[in-house]
Amino acid sequence: MKTPHTAKEFLPKPERSRNFNRRTFKPPLGVRDGVSPSYIWLSPGPWVNLLAFLVERFPNVSRDAWQLRMHRGDVVNAHGARMDAESPYRPNDCIFYYREPEPETVIPFAEHIVYQDEDILVCDKPHFLPVIPSGRFLRETLLVRLKKRTGLDHLTPIHRIDRETAGLVVFSHNLRTRGAYQSLFQKREVEKVYEAVAANLNGVQFPFVYRSRLVEGQPFFRMTEADGEPNSETRIDVAERGERWSRYLLRPVTGKKHQLRVHLAALGIPIINDAFYPDALPCKGDDMSQPLQLLAKAIAFRDPVSGKAHSFESNRKLALTHE
Repeated sequence: MKTPHTAKEFLPKPERSRNFNRRTFKPPLGVRDGVSPSYIWLSPGPWVNLLAFLVERFPNVSRDAWQLRMHRGDVVNAHGARMDAESPYRPNDCIFYYREPEPETVIPFAEHIVYQDEDILVCDKPHFLPVIPSGRFLRETLLVRLKKRTGLDHLTPIHRIDRETAGLVVFSHNLRTRGAYQSLFQKREVEKVYEAVAANLNGVQFPFVYRSRLVEGQPFFRMTEADGEPNSETRIDVAERGERWSRYLLRPVTGKKHQLRVHLAALGIPIINDAFYPDALPCKGDDMSQPLQLLAKAIAFRDPVSGKAHSFESNRKLALTHE
């Protein structure tokens, strides 16, 4: 059954309340060690007070833990009023709090900022580091690391790449111009080039275009190809060819989830160390010894604010030899 409650790490959508304007609203809790406060909207329900709701909504967090957070002033409403154990449950209110996850596995690889101006920041992400908080990762994410490092509280990724993928990610940190940069990606006015290492592909003429229809697959985290009108397109070329392996240049025209990984697997050349395609392998846990050989190598676009032609390239390298 779908729950009517949602907990998120970012600001409320303005249409949810006339009191919030995404550009001007300032969360009542600030960024702490790079972590933005989470929030949750309260829908009508039977709870006599807020504490009873929180204990039921988040069963992995104890009553004592919520009371401690409240005592510290870490649970407030949208106006900054502190909530305590006796605070009534008020439907349509918005509650802000700090998420406190279990100790996280340290990702022992560093990110590198390659460009920053008054509107955007471009970062070169290592393998295994998630872009945004999700699941068991909060502080060990690119977004939180960068917020803590730069002090840019409004930092938000304009696009994302998988945790397993390394390479370039573009962030906005100016609320006034964010929409203009988001529009570039929505209109496909950004040129992206990926590199991948996979087995040699014989019997084809390079470069070529691969198209297919991608839909959600099983398990839930995978995508699969299906019959019907193609909704994904990748241009494929070879940058370097070895005795067994090639380094491919991939230019995605569309941006479907796992598109490049699915397309190469469908061609019979799955990317080296891909644990999802063509088959889902057992979870490797915290093993970081075999990174997926996929790299967001370059990105280029015309700046919608300054008109400047931007072109960025990752300094990371993929090894062609994989014995």
